[in-house]
Amino acid sequence: MPVVLLQVANFTSGVGNAIVMIALPWLVLVRTDSPSAAGLVAALSALPGLVMAPVAGWLVDHLGRRLVSVGSDILSAMSVAAIPIVASITDLTFTWIVVLAVIGATFDPAGYTARRSLLPDVSAASGMPIERLNGIHEGVFAVGWTLGPLLGTALIATGGPETVFWAPFVLFLAAAVCVAAMRVADAGQQARAERIAAGTEVTGWAGMVRGFSVLWQDRLLRTLTIAVLVLAAIYLPTEAVVLPTYFEALGDPASLGIVIAALAGGSAIGAFSYGWLTVRMSRMAITRVVLIGTAASIIPMALLPALPLMVVAAFFLGLCWGPFNPLMSTLVQRRVPADEQGRVYGVQLSVFYAAPPLAMLAVGFCVERFGVSATYLGLAGILAATALLVLLAPGLKEIDD
Repeated sequence: MPVVLLQVANFTSGVGNAIVMIALPWLVLVRTDSPSAAGLVAALSALPGLVMAPVAGWLVDHLGRRLVSVGSDILSAMSVAAIPIVASITDLTFTWIVVLAVIGATFDPAGYTARRSLLPDVSAASGMPIERLNGIHEGVFAVGWTLGPLLGTALIATGGPETVFWAPFVLFLAAAVCVAAMRVADAGQQARAERIAAGTEVTGWAGMVRGFSVLWQDRLLRTLTIAVLVLAAIYLPTEAVVLPTYFEALGDPASLGIVIAALAGGSAIGAFSYGWLTVRMSRMAITRVVLIGTAASIIPMALLPALPLMVVAAFFLGLCWGPFNPLMSTLVQRRVPADEQGRVYGVQLSVFYAAPPLAMLAVGFCVERFGVSATYLGLAGILAATALLVLLAPGLKEIDD
């Protein structure tokens, strides 16, 4: 039962966030007809995660995993509901969109971090091997990202980009109810109680930034986190700015949803396969497949081929990247104490938010200055080169220890 409840919460949260990801830039483009404005909103809405993700990790380790997950989802539900409410009361200006997008993004990191931190507790309560559960967890979330764009674009086509936000409101509340209904131990709180009893807990500011120090002192986790920082800065603007601009110019929101869904669908299959891969391949071999496959798949997408070819390339891109997140979760669970895992996850999520904002602004400018095609090809080339260079990093030698 804990596995089912956690994965229902994981799924509904994934669908809700995917709908917001599609609806928000579309709303901005409809209101302003400006890719730069869409890039600005995407960048500004990413900034709260940079600040709040480490705080969320600290809250998870100190207040408890379930409590933080439930509270975050309730606040996220309220924030997305504010968009259609404001639109019904007054003119939903660009300023209103920015403010509400930033407020909504403030609560997302805590829920994501808390649900990931719950995985060892659910594994212990259900008897499911943790690596298999890691793959299922990331796969289910990716399924949510597969269906979310399809649902979001369908709602945009039928009801407009303002009313679509009622769907994530309901989904976030459902996630909160599922986690509240779970009955599992909290390994993080148990380990923290033992540290307090032994007088070894790190408190104050040092405790707040403990995730940074733990991550930096582990060469392997440091290497992979920096890799994610660079790759996210290059890739995320393609989903948030480049592809929405391309399909909005064609007046074809459904095709945007299909391409994003193909990416997410491939990611789901890749993530679900992680448990199967771990008994047949080393973690280094899995990492090679992830990085080389990603580099080989992004180039065809950037050529902006006919929709069927773009969908195939997007699917293989997602398929190759899919095992990476469960691999990262496994490494944290194996190498970081239970009462510090929330803070490490929080720092990693903060890194994920760190570089894309400036990149999105730059990409929005480049799209307006050089066009979608040239910008996409440039990003794809940089991403492919970076993915291949990561394989040469010395820190990867420890991945199978």
